[in-house]
Amino acid sequence: MNELQKVELDLLKNFIEICEKLNLNYYVVCGTALGAVKYGGFISWDDDIDVGMCRKDYNVFCEKAQKLLPKHIFLQTYKTDNKYPQIFAKLRNSNTTYIEKSSKNISMNHGVYIDVFPLDGYPENVAEQRRLERKKLFYKLQTASVFKTNCSFKIKVLRFFFRMIGVDKRTSRILYKYEKLISSYPTETSKVWCNHGNWQGKLEYAPKEQYGKGVIMSFEGIDVRVPEKYDEYLTQKYGDWRADLPKEQQIGHHFYSVMDLNTPYTEYMK
Repeated sequence: MNELQKVELDLLKNFIEICEKLNLNYYVVCGTALGAVKYGGFISWDDDIDVGMCRKDYNVFCEKAQKLLPKHIFLQTYKTDNKYPQIFAKLRNSNTTYIEKSSKNISMNHGVYIDVFPLDGYPENVAEQRRLERKKLFYKLQTASVFKTNCSFKIKVLRFFFRMIGVDKRTSRILYKYEKLISSYPTETSKVWCNHGNWQGKLEYAPKEQYGKGVIMSFEGIDVRVPEKYDEYLTQKYGDWRADLPKEQQIGHHFYSVMDLNTPYTEYMK
């Protein structure tokens, strides 16, 4: 476990402690679930931690967690940090710095973080799925205009247009509408659950039984909850997840401009 992963693990411990205090259910998801099941901890080259919660629990967490967290840990959402351009939350260690290249020009909290994804219901009907995805795309293109990433010429033109009309200055209003759209399918009555925040098409929605009540496994010596049908979950996301990736693919997927685990991000914002 490297030094960055140690900071992230501490954030995960605080997250779990709050969930237990508030009696909220959660799951470690994505590469964190894979690491828990396959390695009992971090995938050696992984550079983040991902957790998911059904929308109802996520809303309670976002409402109450900050008061229960240590002062140096910030619960970042578009409501608590109005320049933050994502539809999911992050827990950030404000005593550290992790400025990603894609968001280096955004004036927001840039501490080391873990991702907290809301899980929403998702329509079963294919036509309704397509309608939802078309509506989502409108909001996604607008919020993406604030990032500095490599993209196609068409996206660059759209990004330029959205910036010209000031979309990048009102992301919180756009995200409010975006969130209202995706949360309109309650997890309690939906047979399918979806992680819109980590959207990768069909990889991100599945029968809710796949999550179930969860199964406890060890992650770097602490107990975490993985999706109940973790084999199905991991197979859907990663295919033959038991096989090892080629060496050239064993790399993290976050790229930073500045990482300083001993200095607050505010020192670099000056």
